[in-house]
Amino acid sequence: MELAFVQSTVSATDDWRGIQSLGPLWIVGRLRLDGAASDGVLVLQAYEKWGDAFVDHLAGDFAFVLWDGRRRRLLAARDRLGVRALFHAEAGGSLLLSDSLDWIAAHEAADSALDPRWVADFLTVGHSRDFESTVWRGVKRLAPAHLLEAGAVQAASRRYWRLELGEPLHLPNAAAYGERFRDVMTSAIRDRLPSGRVGISMSGGLDSTTLAACTVAATGDPSRVIAECTHFERLMVDEEKHYSTLAARHLGIEIVHTALDDAAYDPLWRTRSIDTAEPCVGALVAEPERRMSRAQAGLAPVWFFGEGPDNALGFERDAYFRWLARRRDWRGLMRAALGYLGTKDGWGETLRRYSGLRAPDVPDDPEPPWLAPDIAALARREDTAPPPHPWHPRAMASFSSAIWPALFANFDVDESQAPLVWRHPFLDLRVLGFLLAVPPVPWARRKLLLREVMRGRLPREILERNKAPLATSPFASPVATHGLPPLARDGRLEAFVDADKLPEAASAGPLLSRLIAVHALDYWLARHPPHR
Repeated sequence: MELAFVQSTVSATDDWRGIQSLGPLWIVGRLRLDGAASDGVLVLQAYEKWGDAFVDHLAGDFAFVLWDGRRRRLLAARDRLGVRALFHAEAGGSLLLSDSLDWIAAHEAADSALDPRWVADFLTVGHSRDFESTVWRGVKRLAPAHLLEAGAVQAASRRYWRLELGEPLHLPNAAAYGERFRDVMTSAIRDRLPSGRVGISMSGGLDSTTLAACTVAATGDPSRVIAECTHFERLMVDEEKHYSTLAARHLGIEIVHTALDDAAYDPLWRTRSIDTAEPCVGALVAEPERRMSRAQAGLAPVWFFGEGPDNALGFERDAYFRWLARRRDWRGLMRAALGYLGTKDGWGETLRRYSGLRAPDVPDDPEPPWLAPDIAALARREDTAPPPHPWHPRAMASFSSAIWPALFANFDVDESQAPLVWRHPFLDLRVLGFLLAVPPVPWARRKLLLREVMRGRLPREILERNKAPLATSPFASPVATHGLPPLARDGRLEAFVDADKLPEAASAGPLLSRLIAVHALDYWLARHPPHR
C-alpha cells in the first residue's frame, strides 16, 4: 500500500489535517466534524467503540484512511455528499490512495490510459455522470457515502449511507417552521465557523442573503462576517450589487463588490501554466480566479457558499397532490390546496398552462456534431436512476446527481490556489433533511419558507424579489470578441473529436460551451503527455 494526502499538508483553518495514532490504530486525512482540533482522535475513538459502524456516527466533511494494526486492514471513507475527495487505484501490486489524483496518476505503475466515458461526459455535459470515474481509466474516486475496505487479499467498497425522506414534516404554523429552521441553521453554521472572521459569497438573492443573516445571528457579532458580491457591469444586466448592498446594510456587515466583466474570459489562458488534475473549462479563467481566491483569503480564511435551497425547496405541487390523493389523505389534500391558494398571487400562469399558451421549455443543447462516433454513443448512454421519490421526486433525484462532487471539485481548485476553505451550511444534513421534509405545498412555492423565516430579518425588497437567473452566458461576448486560440491537436484528441468540424467561437451559438470543453481538453492533453 502507498498513501499520500498531498492537499492536506497545510491549512489556514481549523480543519484537522495530518496523521494521528491511537495504539494500533492510525488515521491520515482531512476532517471537519464538530470544529474540535482533535477530530482525528475522535474518529479513532469512534472506530474503537463502534467498529465498522463508526462512520454512521460521523457528521461533517471528510476523506480519510484508517489503518487497523490488530486486524491488518485498511478502511478509507468519504463524507456523505462528497465534499472532500479521495482517489484509489491498484497498480503494480500496490493499493494507491490519496486526495490527489495527480499523485496517483504520476505513479510509475499507474494505468495512463484515458477513460472514454469520462471524456464523453466532459465534452457533452461538462462533468462525469457517474461518481467513481476519473479521466484516468485505472484511477477511481471513492464515491460519496462509501467505505473502502482493503485486507491482505482484495479491496472492496460499500455504501454506508443513503439520503432518505419519509413523511412530510407538519408543524403547527409558520412560526414553528421558522424556529426549527433557525435552530438547525444555527447549529450548522456554528459547527463550521472559524475562530476569526468568516466570509459569505453573497449575491442579492434570497438564499445567500438568508445564509448571511443566519451567520450574523449565529455569531452575534456582525463584525465577524464579511460578504463578497460578484457582479457584472458591462456584459449583462445585473442587479446583484444593488440588492446585496441592501442586505449588507440591513445586517450591518462589511461587503466587497467584485466586477467580473474582465474575469469572464482570459484571452491569454493558453499561454499560462494551468495545472488541473482533470480537464476543466475553468482553465479559461484560471488566472483571474486565482487572483480572486487570494483576495478572498486575505479577507477571511473560511467562506460559506449558499447552494442547496434551489434543489431542496423545489416546488413539486403535482407530485405532492397525486401522492396525497393516492393515499386518500383528503384532509391533507385539502390543507395543501388551501395553502396553495393562499400563496398564489396570480392565475395567469395556470391559464397559460392549461390553454397551451405557456412558453415552450428550452430544449437541451444539441449533440455536438464534431464528436467521434463511439464518443457520441457513450454520451447517449442511458443512466440507471433509482425509483422516484413518491412526493418529492425532482428534489431527491437532484441530490443523487454526480454534479455535486463536480461542484465540490471546483472549490478544491480554489483551495489549492489560496489559503482558504469553502463550507456549505445549507448542505449540513440537519438543514438539508429539514428543507426536504417541509411540505412543498405551500412552503416551496417561490421559497415561501425562507421568505417567511426572514421576514423582518432581511429587507422587504429582497423578500419580494423574484429569482433572477442569468439572462445570457456572460462569457459568450468576450469569447466571441477575442476568439479561442489554436488547438495543439495532441494526437489523443483525434480519438474523441473531429477537429476539422469545429466552428469558430463566434458562430458556435448554443454549442459554445461544448466547443470550449474541446479546447480545455486539448490544453489539458498537451500538459499531460503520455509518460509510458
